[in-house]
Amino acid sequence: MAMIVKTEMLMVDLVPMVTRVDAIQSFVSQETPIVRITDTDGRTGTGYSYTIGTGGPAVISLLRETLLPQLIGRDAEDIEGLWRDLMFSTHATAVGAITSLSLAAIDTALWDLRCVRAGLPLWKMAGGAKPSVPLYSTEGGWLHIETSDLVSDALEMQARGFVGSKIKIGKPTAAEDRARLKAVREAVGDTYEILVDANQAFSLSEAMRRADMLAEFGIGWFEEPMPADDIGAHIRLTAASRVPIAVGESMYSISQFKDYLAMGACTIVQADVARVGGITPWLKIAHMAEAFNVSICPHFLMELHVSLTCAVSNAPMLEYIPQLDNITTSRLDIKEGRAHAPMMPGLGIAWDWAAINDRAVDGLSATIGG
Repeated sequence: MAMIVKTEMLMVDLVPMVTRVDAIQSFVSQETPIVRITDTDGRTGTGYSYTIGTGGPAVISLLRETLLPQLIGRDAEDIEGLWRDLMFSTHATAVGAITSLSLAAIDTALWDLRCVRAGLPLWKMAGGAKPSVPLYSTEGGWLHIETSDLVSDALEMQARGFVGSKIKIGKPTAAEDRARLKAVREAVGDTYEILVDANQAFSLSEAMRRADMLAEFGIGWFEEPMPADDIGAHIRLTAASRVPIAVGESMYSISQFKDYLAMGACTIVQADVARVGGITPWLKIAHMAEAFNVSICPHFLMELHVSLTCAVSNAPMLEYIPQLDNITTSRLDIKEGRAHAPMMPGLGIAWDWAAINDRAVDGLSATIGG
């Protein structure tokens, strides 16, 4: 058995490499909690999650005071049992972002350790559906970017073989959003995917109005049109919209996805490993979506999601947003617009521990066991 003898944690604070602004917020910083789990054989698994600038110390506190101590002496292969036990121990704070982000850091570390012990890459251990996945880009589509620059970036991504670009919407008037989308569509032609993201900015009436406008340009999906907790509004919009409705980055449990799928409140799910509590629940959401004949196109975390989109059969695209360049030596393997799953055992992320330790936030590190 692979008994857990030591857990370590720290947090680094990563400033985004480009300015990221959407309809409701700016991406201030990427607080990145990192967890390492060591077993009796000396093998180590590493996991992580993230925030967009606030809440990181709360995640660290939950890990240090409540979750990590429970792992010592447990079998690292009991991933499902550990996930359930840890979730139950935090039932008073679940369902919510802090609990899910904490669980995700542990769960991804356990999956990394499992794959290392087995000598298999994550994409094979988790399913092995395909070795590569098409990419779409988000980095050139933020809301503050000028229209001419949106066009230039989309043309560049198209030339690199990417299948599409995502453009943030939520300008004060629909006419402004329309002008930006029209310029991009005219530049890239009809076969390149244009995806849009409102980041929950609209009311139902405004989302209905803008969905009609989006249909003019053959938009691939309308992402987070309204607040994620308003499932009734999403049911009505999905039934009326000619553009597919995508949700998921602001949902934190399997049951939330179950309700959206069962009630016809979306046509694409975008579960984020960090925000749903790890690889264990993410795979369940992906397979549940497949049962509804719905695609999963995960949000963010491309360095981790590349393996998961290759593990399942209903993940047609991966979002390109570099996240970990400053603390890793590995890079996404991209050929002709497709991301290829890492072949090394584990998550396929080569951590730069010197850089991580240099960036560690004071007072937010701990070692338990050992």
